[in-house]
Amino acid sequence: SGNKEAEEKFKEVTEAYDILSDPKKRKLFDQFGSAAFERGAPGGAGGSGFGGFNGYDGYSNSYTFTGDLNDILRGMFGGGFAGGPAGGGRGRRSTGRGGFGGFGGFGSGFGATKGEDINYQVTVTLQEVCTGCEKIINIRDSSGQQKSLSVKIPAGMESGKKIRLKGKGRPSPDGGEPGDLFLEVIVQESDEWKRKGTDVYSTVRVPFTTAVFGGEALINTLYGNVSCRIKPDTKAGSQIRLRGKGIPVMGNPVKRGDHMVKVEIETPTNMSRKAKELLKEFKKELEKGK
Repeated sequence: SGNKEAEEKFKEVTEAYDILSDPKKRKLFDQFGSAAFERGAPGGAGGSGFGGFNGYDGYSNSYTFTGDLNDILRGMFGGGFAGGPAGGGRGRRSTGRGGFGGFGGFGSGFGATKGEDINYQVTVTLQEVCTGCEKIINIRDSSGQQKSLSVKIPAGMESGKKIRLKGKGRPSPDGGEPGDLFLEVIVQESDEWKRKGTDVYSTVRVPFTTAVFGGEALINTLYGNVSCRIKPDTKAGSQIRLRGKGIPVMGNPVKRGDHMVKVEIETPTNMSRKAKELLKEFKKELEKGK
């Protein structure tokens, strides 16, 4: 007899789920209650009976409900249907996945409310963006307690982009899955380097004589100082490309952008009398060549 009772309950809950998952059947239940599915019940707008229910004809083999669907499910499984009819209305609206609350046989938390998401900001430098880094952030849980969380920031991250940490948000109030933590990464601006995509731009100031005769200039990159050759007769505003010294490509840190260096020429100051005389001679020589 126990098996027979279990079979009957399973048939009833199968019908209940079939009604709740079908908008037309649900509408009939809201309008007529369980009587909509009894033998000889009124149909929809056309007034015909409701047939084809879960593979059974609406007149000859229909199952009969007594009471509210929520009551039936709650009595069988200790749960209910979040969003199902209650007192002739729609009941409460679930913010979870939808389905049977407390229906253990079909997955725990099914239909329960998802926990609240948390939004957080973390600041990094351009150097940290180049190598990737790990940050410790402090967040407060629902009880007000502060907890620390270690987060890895991948190389190549752009300012304003978010990292989603699934399940690291607030817990659910009724046993559902926890919310997520959305971590917005803010990249600090630099006075020395300007970022454009994966490329970096900066300037280097060289003496007038270096620009004329050529020489070496020390350039500060995101990966340390690099000695760079300055060609003779370099003009102000010329650019030097340092390949692979830019920002890594997101998801492929082996590939990097370039570092573009703009050359600025220093004007001689505090010159001695002899230096000024030599500069005048230099000016005269230039004018002769015109």
